[in-house]
Amino acid sequence: MARKSRPNMSEMYLEENKDQIYENALAEIESFELPLGTTLRSVYDDQPNAHQRFMEKLDTCIRNHDREIEKMCNFHHQGFVDAITELLKVRADAEKLKVQVTDTNRRLQDAGKEVIAQTEEIIRCRVQQRNITTVVEKLQLCLPVLEMYSKLKEQMKVKRYYSALKTMEQLENLYLPRVSQYRFCQIMIENLPKLREEIKEISMSDLKDFLESIRKHSDRIGETAMKQAQQQKTFSTTLQKHNNVNYGRNMHLGRSRILDSKNEMTLKRTFEEDDDHDEEVLTAQDLVDFSPVYRCLHIYSVLGDGEIFENYYRKQRRKQARLVLQPQSSMHETVEGYRRYFSQIVGFFVVEDHILHVTQGLVTRTYTDELWNMALSKIIAVLRTHSSYCNDPDLVLELKNLIVVFADTLQGYGFPVNRLFDLLFEIRDQYNETLLKKWSGLFRDIFEADNYSPIPVANEEEYKIVISKFPFQDSELDKQSFPKKLPMSQSVPQIYIQVKEFIYASLKFSESLHRSSTEIDDMLRKSTNLLLTRTLSSCLQNLIKKPHIGLTELVQIIINTTHLELACKYLEDFISNITNISQVTVHTARLYGLSTFKDARHAAEGEIYTKLNQKIDEFIQIADYDWTMSESDGRASGYLMDLINFLRSTFQVFTHLPNNNNDHAAMSGKVAQTACMSACQHLSTSLMQMLLDTELKQISMGAIQQFNLDVIQCELFASSEPVPGFQGDTLQLAFIDLRQCWLCGQLAPKVALSPKIIPDSCPKVKRKRHLYDI
Repeated sequence: MARKSRPNMSEMYLEENKDQIYENALAEIESFELPLGTTLRSVYDDQPNAHQRFMEKLDTCIRNHDREIEKMCNFHHQGFVDAITELLKVRADAEKLKVQVTDTNRRLQDAGKEVIAQTEEIIRCRVQQRNITTVVEKLQLCLPVLEMYSKLKEQMKVKRYYSALKTMEQLENLYLPRVSQYRFCQIMIENLPKLREEIKEISMSDLKDFLESIRKHSDRIGETAMKQAQQQKTFSTTLQKHNNVNYGRNMHLGRSRILDSKNEMTLKRTFEEDDDHDEEVLTAQDLVDFSPVYRCLHIYSVLGDGEIFENYYRKQRRKQARLVLQPQSSMHETVEGYRRYFSQIVGFFVVEDHILHVTQGLVTRTYTDELWNMALSKIIAVLRTHSSYCNDPDLVLELKNLIVVFADTLQGYGFPVNRLFDLLFEIRDQYNETLLKKWSGLFRDIFEADNYSPIPVANEEEYKIVISKFPFQDSELDKQSFPKKLPMSQSVPQIYIQVKEFIYASLKFSESLHRSSTEIDDMLRKSTNLLLTRTLSSCLQNLIKKPHIGLTELVQIIINTTHLELACKYLEDFISNITNISQVTVHTARLYGLSTFKDARHAAEGEIYTKLNQKIDEFIQIADYDWTMSESDGRASGYLMDLINFLRSTFQVFTHLPNNNNDHAAMSGKVAQTACMSACQHLSTSLMQMLLDTELKQISMGAIQQFNLDVIQCELFASSEPVPGFQGDTLQLAFIDLRQCWLCGQLAPKVALSPKIIPDSCPKVKRKRHLYDI
């Protein structure tokens, strides 16, 4: 029984649980308006006969609710009946009230018809009044718009474009939004962009005219700027010189007073000239109207296209820069071509500098620096090319002055110009080359016009004139009475003057290069060394080699070079006085004239020896020995006597060689001795060649005697000491081989002088004949 009761309890628990589930589902159905799918699914899931049981529960629930409704209706039924009864009682009164209200309404409508008519009239008037007020208000809004638009048209008419843009801006931002609903405003709004484009086109056209104008006036602007810079520099230089004169007044009082008065007059004249120029000072604004570019810049800035305008302006100016930097093909022919070229460039950059300082952002310092660097590279290339065509030093010098003024002008506007001064050093070398070519022609003309004879001076005045041109000092010559002769020829003072002129010409280029006095001194000395060692040396070498220059001229050339060599120290003093640099300075260069003139003297001496030998050969060529003659003429041959007389007169010329001091005396004696020894040796050798000629097969005794007379004359000439300074029989030894050759001929007359039969007592002759055979 106990086992049977346990299942019943579990079944009872399940039944109670299922009932609870159904009740909960019904409660959810009553309380929620949401979809019931989830609730119903919980009722039917895994339960057999769930639908029937749920429907039973649902019916039971419905019956319960019906009973509750019925109870509630029974509870309120009596109150409802009482309310109906009360309502029936009020019906008669309501009918009566309705009749009264209808009658009252009829009478009120009849009485209010006139009021309604008056009210409608009042309403109509008020509507009209409101419309009029609205119209007035709208007109008050539209009138300023129309006035501003009329003002805009007037500004466009008088070309006040910047003001017109401001008016457009006010119209768009302030006035038109208030009346944008009207059609005429839409027309205005549509026209405003067209007007802006019209203004842009007009302003761009003005800008193009402006660019064309500055392109045409660039050379005039640059010329004016360069002239002002040059005037300022001249004034500063004059003022500096005036201050330097005042500074040295105590040291050179007498001379200073003269210089001071001159400089005061110069300074006063410079002030007056500057005052005159100040009245006529023109600027870029005076020559060109810059208003178009300002106006165009403002217009494009207002329109928001400032960057487009800047790019266009810079692009066009770059194109103009390329045109300005392109030189004419014939620019190098005249200085005017260079001046116009520089003026155009200066004018271009003066305009850019002006635009840089009066506008904000149109051009920048970076842009101008970039443009200048590009232009500077082009300028340097152009000047380097065209200056190479210049062969006239005066034109090169004027070009240098133009470059200096050009550089100073642009430097005053803040542009770096160091590369231009570096270029001037290249042009300076070319200038020196043109100077050297010019002075080479001057030296040649001086040498060709020289008579190569000592300078005669008849009186003290003529002597002072020569001394003023050339620093000549000779105490022995000063003691002599007039008339007298200076040892050098006319070319010496002329050469000296031309060397000084060359130094002056070289100095002109070194001025205004912003270099120190030491550097200028070094440049002058180097260029002078080139003149002496290359140009003058080459002219002297060519002069010495010329065929028409004889022995007398060569001797005079030696004298001239000696005096020019002595004058080199005066040239060094001259350069030092110009540059105010002492010669004791460590870095001061020296002049190389000593080696130049020494080389020229050596060449002249060698040419003297060569010409003497050539002259001896000419005399030997006219010798006509009869080697078969029976008896001699009893006197020396005529050609030999003429030759000896020529040698005597020639060696007398050597007495004019400078010997005013021991060194020059030794030098002149050495030249004369060497020339004399060379001539005697060459004469001896020539006569011996004649005697040892292989074609000469036999010599008669008469020919030997005749030859002996000639040898005797040669020995007498040597012993007569034609040139002083030989020791003992040094000069006679030049003919000892010739004497031995004659002795051999006397020992073996009527036979040929062959090595087989030449006696051993004539070893020198035997050796020479062997050498001749070889």
